[in-house]
Amino acid sequence: MKDFAAIDFETANEQRTSVCSVGLVIVRDGEIVDHYYSLIRPEPEYYTYRNTRVHGLTLADTEHAPIFPMVWQEVASRLEGLPLVAHNKAFDESCLKAVFRTYCMDYPDYEFHCTLRASHRSIKGLSDYQLHTVAAYCGYQPEQHHHALADAKACAWIARKIL
Repeated sequence: MKDFAAIDFETANEQRTSVCSVGLVIVRDGEIVDHYYSLIRPEPEYYTYRNTRVHGLTLADTEHAPIFPMVWQEVASRLEGLPLVAHNKAFDESCLKAVFRTYCMDYPDYEFHCTLRASHRSIKGLSDYQLHTVAAYCGYQPEQHHHALADAKACAWIARKIL
């Protein structure tokens, strides 16, 4: 796959609708040509201790952030016509569908691919198949694990190698 958009969401709490940041990396002809990152005011607007421990974001970080529909206007134009790729598609796709429903937005039925699933099929013998492990195997050292843009970059790197 030479043209795609790698995407990653972080959530504020256990609700899939609570996306609090998005990272997007656009790949065309196998090269990264654009990237985008934004904080998002989550819905519902609270953070659990567990989620904050994972990504470091708090209510103070997103209290003045735009809501999802405003952010998605920026994202949608960048990924038009591109398939989406995520490391653990089940999570990121379910977040995207849930937040579209929350804001009564029409979901465009994005084509989604999963580097987690693909890595299980094409790479044997790893100790685990977490994003940072697979990225390192593919020759990429993620800058900051569980930062949406850093994770989208790692996913893009993996996808360029194995999809």
